[in-house]
Amino acid sequence: MKKTLLFLTLSLLIGLSYRANAQTTPAFAKGADISWVTQMEQANYRFLNEAGVQQDLFRLLRDHDMNAIRLRVWVNPAGGWNGKNDVIAKAIRARNLGYRIMIDFHYSDTWADPGQQAKPAAWANYTFPQLLTAVYDHTYDVLDSLKDNNIVPEWVQVGNETNDGMLWPDGRRSLNPQNFAAIIDRGYAAVKAVNPTSKVIVHIANGYNNSYFRNVFDQLAVNGARYDVIGMSHYPTAANWPTLNAQIQTNMNDMVARYPGKEVMVVETGMPATAAIPTQQMLLDLLAKTRAVSGNKGLGVLYWEPQAYNWMGYALGLWSTNGQPTVALSSFLNSPPAPGLVYNPGFEYTAATQTPLGWTTFSTADADADLTQNYGRTSLYQLGHQKATAYQVRTFQLLANVPNGTYTLRAWAQSTGGQTTCQLYANGFGGTELATTLPTSSTWVQVQVPGIVVTNGQCEIGLRSNAGANQSASLDDVEFVATTTTATTAATSQLAAQVFPNPTAGPRTLAFSLPRAETVQLALYSLTGQLVRVVAPAQRLAQGPQSLHWDAAGLAAGTYFLKITHDDETDMVKVVQW
Repeated sequence: MKKTLLFLTLSLLIGLSYRANAQTTPAFAKGADISWVTQMEQANYRFLNEAGVQQDLFRLLRDHDMNAIRLRVWVNPAGGWNGKNDVIAKAIRARNLGYRIMIDFHYSDTWADPGQQAKPAAWANYTFPQLLTAVYDHTYDVLDSLKDNNIVPEWVQVGNETNDGMLWPDGRRSLNPQNFAAIIDRGYAAVKAVNPTSKVIVHIANGYNNSYFRNVFDQLAVNGARYDVIGMSHYPTAANWPTLNAQIQTNMNDMVARYPGKEVMVVETGMPATAAIPTQQMLLDLLAKTRAVSGNKGLGVLYWEPQAYNWMGYALGLWSTNGQPTVALSSFLNSPPAPGLVYNPGFEYTAATQTPLGWTTFSTADADADLTQNYGRTSLYQLGHQKATAYQVRTFQLLANVPNGTYTLRAWAQSTGGQTTCQLYANGFGGTELATTLPTSSTWVQVQVPGIVVTNGQCEIGLRSNAGANQSASLDDVEFVATTTTATTAATSQLAAQVFPNPTAGPRTLAFSLPRAETVQLALYSLTGQLVRVVAPAQRLAQGPQSLHWDAAGLAAGTYFLKITHDDETDMVKVVQW
């Protein structure tokens, strides 16, 4: 790309970025199992980005903020796919792009899952002690070969979806729970012998089923099996994902409480590629719920074979049949807000819906008066209160872990006027609730509620309406901004980014401050997630204030997302071009 294409006219609104303290808490894992990739490439499959440009799959997923790759291992597979050499080749590609790696041992020549756990053909006649030795030797051999290639997996699964054990019938849990535990423990010993830092995962399907998980892991505890992480599969439908997401969250929190020292991870998930918006909703919600597991013990979420399209009859990927990703892949681009800040502030995460992600609707009879709809201020969607009959409704969000202090709530609004009540409000639980009535306006007007006092780390914000028939109000681009704080929360930092002048069709300056020296890259995306262009290539910048300048150069008028990548973190911010 020519250097002149690196200069753009941009207008952006940016909030605070979230940063995990890398010295104490590893970054949240967002990734995928792409074990089919080499076989698909051999079959002349190609992978396109949202702009229709062919791209290496590993690079494409990295550009969508995935940071982890999972690879399955079979013992002596037909054609060599997922055998040791194939796994090493894929792991080298992942390592070269900085991915964290998970190795998933099936201990079979083919698929191992709750319905089939066949022994490898070469092990068919082994006694149980010989099986234990084979598990150890196979695990050690693959991991040692990876280590010879400078690859140390961060996680290693000892078995895949081992609901009823593995290596049937000897290790079938319903028949021989002690044998199942012994196999897990022998695999654990082999992993630690090669790589003491690798975390060992025991993987069970149906992550929503708490009673089943208790049964499995209680048995493993009784029989002395060693492991580090409880892995879960999660395959909801477009209809039941809200229920199953709530259940898997309950299960994850129960697992880390019931088994001290253990962590949890969603190592497989998927939904129909034809249900892209529900899949996007599910993923955003699942990512948020896994991050929220108590004690920071929710390690991450990995999608299973997202790149699959027209392949092996598998229909739960993130790719359309034309070889391009669906909008659901963009779920991995959305970084969480810093503690206390607004989640889903522009109502974009869930498209047109009566249940916008991150927000709660309260009404005794008029919940249908709350919805997101088209024609947002600078993006696709806005929050609306409206109904053909008189209604009362409140849409709110409880902000948690807010540093105590004083804040201003800001949002952009429109209103027909005439309502008995139509207010943007905030309650910082530190005194009187504060509210501002939305002005009557058919164009977007910024309103604010200043002087919000937070004393217990929480604040409820929202829009409430008591309105007559066909009276309406709209809200978009909600911000909660500190004016003074008396306490801070750990593991956060600010870029304190500003663009000025804003908006304009002329030259711009992006000003921000880095808390330490970091590698920064800027890339521009359309609202549908298509890569428009790289704004500025990766460059190492020093700690402290920074200024990046752009000139108007060929960017079409419209609204975009600017992805600011700094080291292993990403902010997605709105960009408006006149």
